[in-house]
Amino acid sequence: MKLAVFLPNWVGDAVMATPALRSLRTEFPRVEIVGVMRPVIADVLEGTGLIDRPLLYHPRGKSPSQRGWSFLKTLRAEKCDAAILFTNSLRTGWLAWRSGAKERIGFARDLRGWLLTTRLTPKSKSVPNPVIDEYNRLVEAAGCRILNRTMELAVSARDVAALDTFWEKHPRLNRQRVVVINTGGAFGPAKNWPRASFAELAQRIVKQTDRTVLVACGPGEREDAQAIVAAAQSPRVVSVADEPLTIGLTKAVVKHAELMVTTDSGPRHFASAFGVPVITLFGPTHIAWSETYAPQSIHLQQAVDCGPCQQRTCPLGHHRCMTELTVDRVFQAVLSRLSSLQQKRAA
Repeated sequence: MKLAVFLPNWVGDAVMATPALRSLRTEFPRVEIVGVMRPVIADVLEGTGLIDRPLLYHPRGKSPSQRGWSFLKTLRAEKCDAAILFTNSLRTGWLAWRSGAKERIGFARDLRGWLLTTRLTPKSKSVPNPVIDEYNRLVEAAGCRILNRTMELAVSARDVAALDTFWEKHPRLNRQRVVVINTGGAFGPAKNWPRASFAELAQRIVKQTDRTVLVACGPGEREDAQAIVAAAQSPRVVSVADEPLTIGLTKAVVKHAELMVTTDSGPRHFASAFGVPVITLFGPTHIAWSETYAPQSIHLQQAVDCGPCQQRTCPLGHHRCMTELTVDRVFQAVLSRLSSLQQKRAA
């Protein structure tokens, strides 16, 4: 039997789908799982063994083979027996229908219910509910009896080598006691904590905890990372902004960190998947939507009368949900988590 799994488009959502993928692997060990996904998601899941083969799909991508009729021809040639849609779009519902898969499992939303054979009723958008649980509902409908919420990722030898190359350029820094800072995200600027706040936090961490601070970033956050390092004015605050940036390098950075402080963006889920304590700074987004149930996580959110609004940019222009989240509050959370780590090691 061959199963097509249409995976989420967002990095964080893809990580939150790994518990459901593991359930599929456990329940159906002899089924060939083909992951229909964007190239970036293939990078996220590389090495996990949760899928047998990636089938790269990007409706607005540069490669003709990843979109349109060319992709549909490739998908149909796979002759999948069933399809599970972690995505919610009408487009992917249509693709699953046209793929020839006799069974198509997904949420009946966006007018696509008629394209599915097993239709799950989505929960109300007015009440935030964890995405990780919704993905489990999908595989449960496919017959999985053992469900879990434990996310997982892998780091390749290539990724570790890239991180080692970075540290070789900073031989005087302690790479064993590293706090990773991650700013920005693909969602939009409303999730960003101010650069000046990140810089002040980095200063306090290196001065008062004797750690190295490493600022992680994607291609779109290079300037932010460079600005934070410049403002921190410490040789123990560095960034990967000048390195060839890949998802794999970010995974390696997070896996080998002692602690991560991040906005509500995709890489925050890397920490939970690797068992790294993480402090997440929430602004316009509701915590419940992306709850990971990770025991070593701390969620910080400034209460404001206008939020959480779920908007990509602040509709009122003041961005209070992030600007009023103080460095003091975040630094106290850092101290608390580092203290817990120290006590755990001493036990």
